[in-house]
Amino acid sequence: MSIANAFRELRKRNEGALIAYVTGGDPSPKHTPRIVKALVEGGADIIEIGIPFSDPIADGPVIQASDVRALNAGTTPNTVFEIVREVKKTVNIPIVILTYYNIIFRRGVGRFLESASRSNVDGVIVADLPVEEAEEYKNHAEKNGVDTIFLAAPSTPLNRLEKILKMASGFLYLVSVFGVTGMREHVAQLTMQTIRKIRPYTINRVPLAVGFGISKPEHVGSVISCGADGAIVGSAFVRLIEEKYGDFNGLLEELTAYAKIMKLATKLRSQFD
Repeated sequence: MSIANAFRELRKRNEGALIAYVTGGDPSPKHTPRIVKALVEGGADIIEIGIPFSDPIADGPVIQASDVRALNAGTTPNTVFEIVREVKKTVNIPIVILTYYNIIFRRGVGRFLESASRSNVDGVIVADLPVEEAEEYKNHAEKNGVDTIFLAAPSTPLNRLEKILKMASGFLYLVSVFGVTGMREHVAQLTMQTIRKIRPYTINRVPLAVGFGISKPEHVGSVISCGADGAIVGSAFVRLIEEKYGDFNGLLEELTAYAKIMKLATKLRSQFD
């Protein structure tokens, strides 16, 4: 299922998307497919898998620690592509990978996106690629049928947002706060204001998904009820993996249970469609 089709089906059901992030290869590559399956059983609509990187500048301490665990377990970009292929044998939902441009550059933009396409990756997020420098990447992605998911922030001016929207497909990733990923107590008022500001520009063009700091059901409910099409949850799931992977079967049960709670909170799309 494509990302566009996933959002289309959710809209018919009056639901937002639960987009669940995990780091590929954390705590080891053999565990990730089962972790993904547990999240899908809990109701995750789209899975985002991070390629572990030694300098993940957009990520807070929880995801940084997961990168270290995954790298120590021998995870490479090829490993993550293999994980996606394995997952796609049993899971019929979109899989997105998150990476940094250094990884793409070292492999070669064309080769990287060809590998992604052959591995059944539906979309790619490049956390540190400015839209102004993304033309080559966008061309290769389109050639290989891979969605290009770009980031916007509360500080993104509207003229730059328009450039981003022209390049974006799959969904627009709205960074909800200034700073890095990580769990927070509350959804900031700034986040709600930014959703309301940006939504008129995304509607009927590309779905709007909100991430960074979304770690509780009430956070998910807040951003969905405010008009977002999806909520991206990462650090909360990654923290569970860090805390519980010694009891792997128990971890899988907890991931499924927490995903169910978070998914339930996406069913609050009221007046926006």
